[in-house]
Amino acid sequence: MKRFWTRLIMVCVGIAILGVVSVITYLQHPMFGELPSGERLAQIERSPNYAHSAFHNQIDTPMRTTDQSEWSMWMETILGEKGQPRPPGAVPAIKTDLKALDPAQDLVVWLGHSSYFVQLDGQRILIDPVFSANAAPIPAANRAFEGTSLYGADDVPAIDALLISHDHYDHLDYPTIQALKPKVRQVIVGLGVGAHFEAWGYDMRTVREADWNEVVALTPQLQIHVTPARHYSGRTFTRNQSLWVGFALVSPERRLFFSGDSGYAPHFAEIGQRLGPFDWVALDAGQYDPRWANVHMNPEQAAQAAEDLRAKVLTPAHAGRFSISPHDWDDPFKRITAASQGRAYALWTPEIGRPIHLDGRAQSFTAWWENGAMNTQPQLAAGAKEK
Repeated sequence: MKRFWTRLIMVCVGIAILGVVSVITYLQHPMFGELPSGERLAQIERSPNYAHSAFHNQIDTPMRTTDQSEWSMWMETILGEKGQPRPPGAVPAIKTDLKALDPAQDLVVWLGHSSYFVQLDGQRILIDPVFSANAAPIPAANRAFEGTSLYGADDVPAIDALLISHDHYDHLDYPTIQALKPKVRQVIVGLGVGAHFEAWGYDMRTVREADWNEVVALTPQLQIHVTPARHYSGRTFTRNQSLWVGFALVSPERRLFFSGDSGYAPHFAEIGQRLGPFDWVALDAGQYDPRWANVHMNPEQAAQAAEDLRAKVLTPAHAGRFSISPHDWDDPFKRITAASQGRAYALWTPEIGRPIHLDGRAQSFTAWWENGAMNTQPQLAAGAKEK
């Protein structure tokens, strides 16, 4: 009997060692990126937003807003009772030929979640593109909704600027970034995020890392303002070694704003006063939960943020393709519609892939989520080409 227990213990120890070795080996995969070091870290340490070996939000931002431990919180999210965080069928979507769009037209195409294709002042811009059908380091852990994976790197034209708000997997996708490499002229990211791009083989002469409130001139007429957000960063167990940001795109004709992931905070009003009014804004309005209420906005907060920004038009972001929170998949759209009643801005809710024109033409957008999700093929936009 003693020999049996000795062998059993040895087998358990062996399995544990094998598991640890497997995890360590897996963490060497390039998708995890790199932490800042050397001169990059020295630059980061000079930032007023960096102290005690980490970046910090402008106001106090506890990650957890309930008494649960983080382990208990995530176990409840994974195993607890849920509503309908995923649609029952394919989400209505449109396949627009992005290469065929006239670059002289100012427009935005929502690609799902927080991914956008933008044409502004003759420049083509990608923001937080995620073309993978899984937005997590573990296979199938965060699967895209059926019908939403319409676009890949082959579908986009040459890109003048790639903008990344922060390094979470649903915003910075390793396969997408690798596939886009030959198409991207310039990359604009928060401080520290360049470490990932350097590890992934980008020419660092094309990568600009910026702090909050810095301005990057994409052309003499088009400015990219790197703005504060209220969130956090990290691709492994080490957090806040790179900066999370939003972007204001300012041309002589238009002002656009992309919040990135952000909880509600006074920075929206400050940005609105300094850079607004905005013609169109895309705001974090999904993946909210009372347990992490500081780092994502709920729809009612997004509606208030749109008014703080002095926005003329609001489109909700961070929803419609991936489910990270246990709320119903269509809850963000229902609640932002209700919260926008009587507001000073217009609410535009395009399907994935439908162009949003910014030139003042008449446009209408349906409540496409009200019909649920359907087992249909993606539609083609008018004038689009089948791929």
